[in-house]
Amino acid sequence: MKLYRSTAVTAGVFFLLTEVAAIAGVAFYSPILNGADYITGAGAEGSILLGLLFELLLVIAAVATAITLYPILKWQHEGLALAFVAARVLEAAVILVGSFSLLAIVTLRQQFEATPDADPATLSTIGSTLVALRDWTYLFGPGFALGAASLLLASLMYSSRLVPRGIAVLGLVGGALISLSAIAVMLGLYGQFSTLGLVVALPVFAWELSLALWLILKGFRPVSILSTPVPSLTPAAREASVHRSTGRPD
Repeated sequence: MKLYRSTAVTAGVFFLLTEVAAIAGVAFYSPILNGADYITGAGAEGSILLGLLFELLLVIAAVATAITLYPILKWQHEGLALAFVAARVLEAAVILVGSFSLLAIVTLRQQFEATPDADPATLSTIGSTLVALRDWTYLFGPGFALGAASLLLASLMYSSRLVPRGIAVLGLVGGALISLSAIAVMLGLYGQFSTLGLVVALPVFAWELSLALWLILKGFRPVSILSTPVPSLTPAAREASVHRSTGRPD
C-alpha cells in the first residue's frame, strides 16, 4: 500500500506542477503576446525565457502525470489508460510547437538589434504570425487535447473509484466543456481569451487542482484494482496444481 501512496503523491505533485507552470509561463511571456512591437521594441528577454522555461516544466509534468498513473489505471482498462497517455503526449507536443514559435520571436529580436538595416514592418508581421501560431497551439494543446485527456482520466477514475466520484464528475464536465469550447473558438463563436472562454476553462482547472490535492493529501481510495490481478490458470496448469497439492503423480 505504501507503493500506491507514493504513486498517488507523485502524480498529485505533477498535476499541481502543470497548474503552477501554466500560469507562471503565461505571466512571464505575456509581453510577447500583448506587444505587437516586441521584436522592434525594448523587449523583456529574461522574462520571456523564464516563462518558456516554465512551459518546458509544464510539458514534462503533463507527460509525467500519465506515465505515473498508467501502471495503476491499466488494471481498470488498459486501452483507455494508453489513450490517456497518448492524449497527454499529444498535448505536450502541441505546447512545444507554440513554445518554439515564441523562441523564434526572441531570436528575431536579437537579430534585429544586430542588424541596423532590418525592416521593422516585416519583422512585426513575422512576429504577429508566430504569435498567431502559438495561439492556435494553445487552443489545440491546453484546449482540445487537455479536454480529451481529462475525459479519459475522469472516466477511469469514476469507474475505478480511486478518487471520490464527485472529483471524477468535475473532470468529466470540465473535459467536455474545454473541448467544446475549443471547437466553438475554431468556429468563431467567441474569442479564445474572452471572458466566456476563460469561464468555460475554470471547471477543468478546478478538476486538476482538486485531483492533485486529493492525491497528495489522501492518496488513492482502497479499491479492488489496487490488488494486482492474479492471472487465471489454464486447465492444464490448474490440473497440475491439483496434482501437486494432493501429492498424486501427474
